Amino acid sequence: AIPVGGGVGPLKVLDETNAVHPASDVVSAVRGHDVLMVTHGFNVNQMDGLQELSNWAKLLSLGSTVCVGMLWPGDARWIHVVDYPMEGNEAMSAGNELASFINTNFSGALSLSFASHSLGARMVMQTIAGLSRSVRRLLLMAGAIDNTCLSSEYAAAARKVQSISVLASHSDDVLKWAFPSGNFVSGLFSRGVPYVHEALGREGPAEPYPSPDNIHADWQIPDCWNY
Repeated sequence: AIPVGGGVGPLKVLDETNAVHPASDVVSAVRGHDVLMVTHGFNVNQMDGLQELSNWAKLLSLGSTVCVGMLWPGDARWIHVVDYPMEGNEAMSAGNELASFINTNFSGALSLSFASHSLGARMVMQTIAGLSRSVRRLLLMAGAIDNTCLSSEYAAAARKVQSISVLASHSDDVLKWAFPSGNFVSGLFSRGVPYVHEALGREGPAEPYPSPDNIHADWQIPDCWNY
């Protein structure tokens, strides 16, 4: 709704200069192409997200695949970090809005794939849950979401995906310390029950895996890399 903080506003189509475009522009851009949609995580404002996703897209070498960045309000306007337990709700609201937009405007795309970082995993999973079509690939990097999400909360969404890749690291101290306490609080106040699981981006997906098992193995970054 606003450049820093705020809630989920009406969906807008922006280019890397922050200029607003009609929805028809993105409809034309994705028609007849494979599409990769990427998003950021917690505590990223609009301009930082715009710049970082635009820069990341330029580093990709995907042939004719169209890369589309997804911005969502996962940052606080006044008190940073403290509001983390509530930002999962913003991720879900953004996912619902985006799913509706994709269902209406992306029918001409050959395929859809998604990549996310941190709390963006929840936004992406909520988006996929609301899609009326299947997803080709899903990449969840350092996911700040329960490691049971693919077989419980978002099991139906996971079944829509042909191939899932996860990137996890035991060296991620944010997911080691902040995630469990933040999710406990969010469970108390916003989503019914306290979540006490490990983060997907720290331990990888918990068993049982989705059926059919569509998750690639070797998601754990070696501890000796300290990455």
